[in-house]
Amino acid sequence: MYKIAVIGSPDTVIGFKALGLETYPAADCEETRSAFRHIEASSDDYAVVYVEEWAAAYLSAEIDRYKNSVRPAIITIPGREGATGAGLAALHEAVRRAVGADIL
Repeated sequence: MYKIAVIGSPDTVIGFKALGLETYPAADCEETRSAFRHIEASSDDYAVVYVEEWAAAYLSAEIDRYKNSVRPAIITIPGREGATGAGLAALHEAVRRAVGADIL
């Protein structure tokens, strides 16, 4: 069975832990990269990796390596402070790549 992971601030990931997802609390760039490296080491075990928008900004190069992969799907999510628009921009880009035009 595949796993689902969440990388983000401790305040954000705690709710996901209650749902049974694997959580990787990170407060800065280094903790964020360390968490992602841990997930990458066993990426075949993960179906979905949710990354809080602020953390995704630190992981843009790493996330780009998985853009054309089926698994794991890396999805950016807003944090407690609200959306920055990065997640929506990533969704638009994924749809544009899949369909050939931005239909959103």
